[in-house]
Amino acid sequence: MIEKKAEELGRLIGQSDDYRAIERAREALKAANELRGQLTRLEYLAESFAKHHQEGTTPSDDEKGEYERLMSQIQGDSRYQQLVAAESNFDKLMHRVNQHIMKGVSTGATSQIITLS
Repeated sequence: MIEKKAEELGRLIGQSDDYRAIERAREALKAANELRGQLTRLEYLAESFAKHHQEGTTPSDDEKGEYERLMSQIQGDSRYQQLVAAESNFDKLMHRVNQHIMKGVSTGATSQIITLS
């Protein structure tokens, strides 16, 4: 019974405006070849910086400058901003859902009546 209710909750979440907004934003990002390339390069630089940190070395000034330029360009892109906003709204929805689940768990744990249907 719990699994069935969980599937129903998942279906409802998947139909929510917040989830649909994330999907639209992800699709827009997939279509943005230049932005995807910038994100890939930024990820590469971040991994390179982590490697430098582990080795106790410092990235070059060129790498640092490129990282800052890419970060500025990406953050200024409206498609990226839409994805960030959609993810934030979805996270808020999931937080509220989790709060309601915990409230239900607390209520169920103190209930004297057992219902399994």
